[in-house]
Amino acid sequence: MAYFNFNPKLTEKIMNDISLLRKSLILLSLFAIMVQLNGQPNYNENIYQQTVLNNTVGKAKNRQIDKTKIEQEYLEKARQNIEQYRKGDASLIFIDSKGNPLKNIAVEINQVSQDFLFGNIAWEITGLGWKDGGLIDKEPYKLDQLNQKFKELFNFAIIPYYWTFYEYKAGNPEWQRREAAIKWYLENDITLKGHPLGWTNSYGTPEWLLKLPADIATDLLKARIYENVIGYKGRVNIWDVVNEPANTVPWEIALKDTTNNDNLRYKGMTIDQIAPWVENAYKWADHANPDGTYILNEFATLAFPEIRERFYQLIKELLRRSTPIKGIGIQAHEPREEWFSPVEMYATFDLYSEFNLPIHITEFMPQSGGKAITGWREGIWTEEAQAECAEQFYTLAFGHPSVVSINWWGLSDRNIWLPGGGLLDEEYNSKPVYDRLMKLIKEDWMTKNVTLKSDKKGFVEFRGFYGKYRVKITKPDGTTCVLNVHLKKEADNHWKFNL
Repeated sequence: MAYFNFNPKLTEKIMNDISLLRKSLILLSLFAIMVQLNGQPNYNENIYQQTVLNNTVGKAKNRQIDKTKIEQEYLEKARQNIEQYRKGDASLIFIDSKGNPLKNIAVEINQVSQDFLFGNIAWEITGLGWKDGGLIDKEPYKLDQLNQKFKELFNFAIIPYYWTFYEYKAGNPEWQRREAAIKWYLENDITLKGHPLGWTNSYGTPEWLLKLPADIATDLLKARIYENVIGYKGRVNIWDVVNEPANTVPWEIALKDTTNNDNLRYKGMTIDQIAPWVENAYKWADHANPDGTYILNEFATLAFPEIRERFYQLIKELLRRSTPIKGIGIQAHEPREEWFSPVEMYATFDLYSEFNLPIHITEFMPQSGGKAITGWREGIWTEEAQAECAEQFYTLAFGHPSVVSINWWGLSDRNIWLPGGGLLDEEYNSKPVYDRLMKLIKEDWMTKNVTLKSDKKGFVEFRGFYGKYRVKITKPDGTTCVLNVHLKKEADNHWKFNL
C-alpha cells in the first residue's frame, strides 16, 4: 500500500494539466525554500525536481482518497500494536518464611521509568545554540528551569559532537564543556547518545583538518572515533557514527573541498563510492567498544521514495561487508514544512525492518511559525497544528514494533534550528505540543495506579508497559514495604518475594 508511486506518464499528464501560473508559484516557493536553507545544506537539484513531482501528483491523488479515513486506519493499527508490542504480562507471588503463600496482600503498582527512549538534543546545556539557521556558541538561559522541563518529559538526551564545534583548534577537543551535561543527565537516569562522529558536512570537517594531507586527516578521523567511543564508554554507549551518508559525498571527496562548501558536499554518489568510508568508521567504533550501539543516520527517507531506496541499498551493501551497524536512524524534518504521510511512514519503517535492526527516529521537529503545511495535510503551521502533528507522528512511530526511540530536535523556541520548532516558548512556558506529548508519554504510555490483592496462592498479575516499577506491598497487619521490578521485553517477568 503506497500513497505515492512514481509514474512518469501520470506525472507528465498532471503537469500538463496545471496552469502556467500554478507551475510558477511552485517554482517560486521552491526557490524561496532553497534561499532560506542555512542550518542544513540544500538538496541537490534532482531532489527539488522530485519535490515538484511529489506535490503535483500528491494534490491530484488528494482528490481521490479519504485522508481522514486512512489516518484513522493507521492510528488504530498503531494503537493495537502499542498494546501488543509495548506491553508485557507480569506476575508476582508472595510467600512467608516457610514458603507458604500469602493471600490478601494489597499491592499498588506504579511505573517509574520507560524502556522506550523519548529524547531531545542537548543544545543549551552544552553551550551551543542557533542564530540565523547556523550553529554557534551560546550561553544558556535559565538552565535549571530548562533542565527541569527536560527531565519531566524525556529519558534520552543527544550530546552534540560536531567536529567543527568540538575541536575548534587541532588537538584541543572541548570535552570539558560536555562533562557537566553528561554528569547531570546520568544523575537523572537519562540515557545518552553522541551525535555525530563522522559527517562530510562542513560541521564534520573543521577547516584546520582540510589543510592536512588526506591520509593524515583520515588518521585523525579514526583517532577521533576511537578516542570518543573508548573515552565515554559506560556513559555514552550510543552513537550516530556516520551522518547522512546516502546524500553526501564520501570522506575522501570531502577532504578535497578545502573551501568547506556544503553546496559541494550534498551530491549523489554511487553506493560503491560511499560504502568504504562508512564501513571503516563503524568498524573502528565497534573495535573501540563492541558493546556499543552504532546508528547510521539519514534524512529525507520518509518523504522521498528514491532516497528511501538509496539508503536501503547502502545499508544492504554495508551489511554485506559485515559492517557493524546496530541501528537505523531516520530523520523526520525534511522537507521542513512537511506533514508526513502515515502511509509513507509505515512504508519506510516496514522496508527497513527487513534488516532486523532497531529503528531510531533521530530528528523530528514540526514547527509553529505560521508557514504553509506541505505533504500529507494542508493548512498553516500553528501551535495547535504542531501539537496535532506531533501526537499523530509519535503514535504512529511508537506503534511500529521496529521503532525504539523518538527524538525531538530542540526544546525551546529561544534556541532552535527551525523557528517555532520548540516544545516551549522563549520563556520556557509549555506550548500545546509539550502538554500533548506529556499526556502521551507520561500518562497514556505508562502503567500507573494498579491496585490488586493476592489470591489464596499469593498470586497477582498485571499487564504493563515495559520499564521499571515501584511495587508497594501492604500486609494484612498494616505493615508496608516497597519492591522494585523491571518489566522487560522478551524476559520472564515473573517474580517471587519472601515477605
